[in-house]
Amino acid sequence: MTTNSPLIIRSAVATDAECVSQLIGSVANRCTISPTGDGAEMFYSSISPQAIDCYIADANFLYLVGLLNGKLAGVVAVRDARHLFHLFVAPTCQYQGIGTVLALRAIELSQAASPSEIFTVNASLPSVPFYVRLGFQPQGSGIEANGVAFIPMQLATADLDYALPQPWL
Repeated sequence: MTTNSPLIIRSAVATDAECVSQLIGSVANRCTISPTGDGAEMFYSSISPQAIDCYIADANFLYLVGLLNGKLAGVVAVRDARHLFHLFVAPTCQYQGIGTVLALRAIELSQAASPSEIFTVNASLPSVPFYVRLGFQPQGSGIEANGVAFIPMQLATADLDYALPQPWL
């Protein structure tokens, strides 16, 4: 996949819910304890098209999509202007800086709307190094609940640099 085209970030709309759900579903097994998703039915229900549509419509959520070459490359959602709720990048678009750009843009917009000293995320185990690079710090040990494993992390927003990496400027 080429990254010569700019990443277009826009607010998600109801018609995005199906594609967003499919994208998240394509990488969801990285969040679950069992690779088959056993025990994570509640998590899978929370990423259904109907659930995504509800998040998009909910005023307590900022839900953004990132489009690359006209195709959905990633999604990010923030709840209550201070919790990174969803951040998923399509497998073919990973390791290109898209997750970083989406996360920083969502945090920046959330901070502009409702400043907070702390931003939080429940990071899947494989994503912890990514969040550490953004400045998030683990807040205790891992948690396993409802078939999903994660580490609570937080970011002191005063330490955040919103500068977007190349080639997204």
